[in-house]
Amino acid sequence: MFKEFKEFALKGNAITLAIGVVMGAAFNAIIASMVENIFNPLIGVLLGGLDLTGAAFTIGEATFGWGAVVGASINFVVVAFALFLVVKIVSRFDKEPDPTTHPCPFCTTEIDLRATRCPACTSEVSPA
Repeated sequence: MFKEFKEFALKGNAITLAIGVVMGAAFNAIIASMVENIFNPLIGVLLGGLDLTGAAFTIGEATFGWGAVVGASINFVVVAFALFLVVKIVSRFDKEPDPTTHPCPFCTTEIDLRATRCPACTSEVSPA
């Protein structure tokens, strides 16, 4: 059982996932700091000096910290947008190469794009 666990833990996918989680946590810390130290004070200034980190209202004995929810929401939107940009940039490098073959319309065998005759069924085809 230890051997199986060792094989699982040392697989490339598990290590890549672990690195991704650690990097994600570090990235989240940076974004949380940006939200807390830049966005929240900026929103506070725009709202007339309101401190979002401590903004709350009380009903009876229950206190609702809506400012923390706003801060967490801003944090989520900034992280989601940053990840969207990263995925968009990475996907540019991950494009599949142009195809070099296409299926024969008669027998569906893959043939070269420049071929004028299918090598499997010998049908004449137009080059793609």
